Amino acid sequence: MAKYGEQENRPNEGQNEFSDIIKSRSDEHNDVQKKTFTKWINSRFSKSGKSPIKDMFTDLKDGRKLLDLLEGLTGTSLPKERGSTRVHALNNVNRVLQVLHQNNVELVNIGGTDIVDGNHKLTLGLLWSIILHWQVKDVMKDIMSDLQQTNSEKILLSWVRQSTRPYNQVNVLNFTTSWADGLAFNAVLHRHKPDLFNWDRVTKMSPIERLEHAFNMAQKHLGIEKLLDPEDVAVQLPDKKSIIMYLTSLFEVLPQQVTMEDIREVETLPRRYKKECEEGECTVQATAPEEEEHEGSRADTPSTVTEMDMDLDTYQVALEEVLTWLLSAEDTFHDQDEVSDDVEEVKEQFATHEEFMMELTAHQSSVGSVLQAGNQLITQGTLSDEEEFEIQEQMTLLNSRWEALRVNSMDRQARLHDVLMELQKKQLQQLSDWLTLTEERIQKMETCPLDDDLQSLKKQLEEHKELQNDLETEQVKVNSLTHMVVIVDENSGESATAILEDQLQKLGERWTAVCRWTEERWNRLHEIDVLWQELLEEQCLLKAWLTEKEEALNKVQTSNFKDQKELSVSVRRLAILKEDMEMKRQTLDQLSEIGQDVSQLLENPRISKKINSDSEELTQRWDSLVQRLEDYSNQVTQAVAKLGMSQVPQKLLLETVGIREKVTAKKSKQELPPPPPPKKRQVHVDLEAKKKFDAVSTELLNWISKSNSTINSIDIKEYKKIRDTLDLKKKLKVLEKEQTEKSPKLNDLKQSGQNLLEQMAKEVLEKLVGLVDESIFLQKTFG
Repeated sequence: MAKYGEQENRPNEGQNEFSDIIKSRSDEHNDVQKKTFTKWINSRFSKSGKSPIKDMFTDLKDGRKLLDLLEGLTGTSLPKERGSTRVHALNNVNRVLQVLHQNNVELVNIGGTDIVDGNHKLTLGLLWSIILHWQVKDVMKDIMSDLQQTNSEKILLSWVRQSTRPYNQVNVLNFTTSWADGLAFNAVLHRHKPDLFNWDRVTKMSPIERLEHAFNMAQKHLGIEKLLDPEDVAVQLPDKKSIIMYLTSLFEVLPQQVTMEDIREVETLPRRYKKECEEGECTVQATAPEEEEHEGSRADTPSTVTEMDMDLDTYQVALEEVLTWLLSAEDTFHDQDEVSDDVEEVKEQFATHEEFMMELTAHQSSVGSVLQAGNQLITQGTLSDEEEFEIQEQMTLLNSRWEALRVNSMDRQARLHDVLMELQKKQLQQLSDWLTLTEERIQKMETCPLDDDLQSLKKQLEEHKELQNDLETEQVKVNSLTHMVVIVDENSGESATAILEDQLQKLGERWTAVCRWTEERWNRLHEIDVLWQELLEEQCLLKAWLTEKEEALNKVQTSNFKDQKELSVSVRRLAILKEDMEMKRQTLDQLSEIGQDVSQLLENPRISKKINSDSEELTQRWDSLVQRLEDYSNQVTQAVAKLGMSQVPQKLLLETVGIREKVTAKKSKQELPPPPPPKKRQVHVDLEAKKKFDAVSTELLNWISKSNSTINSIDIKEYKKIRDTLDLKKKLKVLEKEQTEKSPKLNDLKQSGQNLLEQMAKEVLEKLVGLVDESIFLQKTFG
């Protein structure tokens, strides 16, 4: 290590040298843990018949061996993915983490990718969490419950001190330096198994020999695996975790006698040991018991060193913890990317650096405690010149590196703040410029008139859709502004924040207005599009329908009214046309209403005039069709009268002639008073004759009703559509046959009607004539 005076001239060399020392010791502990943990895993596998692992960091990467280990510890079968891809490995390791979570094993900052990628530190952390749960706490859970204690290390240290109390050469104060000479391991064994070996012979051995002796005795007589190698323990600072793991194996098989008095003794160890040293009774440096560590964290907070537990070893351990963290923090700081020019990336960088700054603040007291501890050691005057010089050099290095990291971190924070605020100001200006252009664009869209056709509306819809797309793109930037990072410092003050908030509010109001206008106009254009499209389609259909009916009337016009059969067909055509027009009247009214709605929505006189013109054209064609229908109906009525066709249904003719009142344009209808009831005539009735008339007329009326149903059934309508009349002809022949059979009864009814109830007979006859005419019409149409 460089001398203190030389350090000022060569600061980098001294810092690098000290870093190398810290990293070297950390690497040594990692190597020891790797060997110890591997032996522990293989000892578990040997009991369950599993094949051992060779390289822990490599063999555990795919997660299968970890699942094998947890199967033995939990007694539960765990499924494994056998594939060799990274995905299979991640699935297995994630299942391991899930099982640990279910068993309340706490893991901090350890993910599946860390294990799959072979991260040494985090793999060791994961395994230590497993060992701590199933090897340490599980073995000691009963005594911890009995004594109502949660600190397993405190109980374990109490048990060791109680076991080694009769041995003057042994004074266990920690799980590191107190075990380096091997005496403590042998003392624990000899206290509980005194017949195994001679204590005096052990005291004469070297540290390596004592350790080898203790491990061999424990394996041979207690069945405890040799998890530790003597050369790994006989060092200046043995690995604490490996020592604890081995001691819990001894604790599991040896008598466990721990009292609250033993625990209280451990709790007062630092003060008591310091008093003994001041009285000159101690000959070795020792450390105070350490609290149980919370493992699995990437950067644990170093324990605070206080005046009460101060000694050289405690200082060295605390210094090592602080410097280990400091090296990691320096690496983290240097690994941060250069400040970006993208606002979202800078926000992420700012948030990440804020967390880093919080971590620095959390460790500041630990750094101060170590520096204070070093000063206390020097002040006590119990150190040699070499030790005092080394501590001074260490404190200088620690202080300079901490200060450099703190200053550099604050500079980066200020840089990130400046860049972020500048980028956010640019964002605000860009949004303001975009809103200005969009507001001008909206103004042009509002003043742009529609042409006379639907295509013009479609074009406006496309342009509006482009505006919506631009709005959605800009929405991403607006969302970014809703998460603005605003920092108030001494230079800016609250006024800067107020100005920024006012600017944001105004932009927000403009943005809201643009969004609202865009949505409302889209709804209006869409509604117009739907109605206008419907109007044009319905107008087209109505035009086609009018053309069809006009052609049907043309056929009536060219028919021969002197031919009785053709005349009957014309009558029927007119009746069908009349029924169709009555039903179609509603469509014409609906078209008129839709046209009015479209005109109101468009608010364009020119387009409204065009819509009204189209509607008027359809109304004129409709009125013309009605007029022609009335004219042809009159002509047919006159032709029927000339030919004297009693077979033509009079009621049908009357309804056809009076069609104008029903199918012309809407007019207000005034209710007419009901006609006066007909005067009843007094007729002398023969009871027997009336009985006969009633029976015959009832039978005929039932038959007429049935026949009418047949003719007007859905089947016949379908026949009209498909032009397949074979089955229809058969039905008509049956109907014709039935008409022939009913003729005698018709004659009887005529005879009876001359003598009795002439009015009733007349009504029945009219219905029958209508049925016959309907039959004749169908025969002619489909015959």
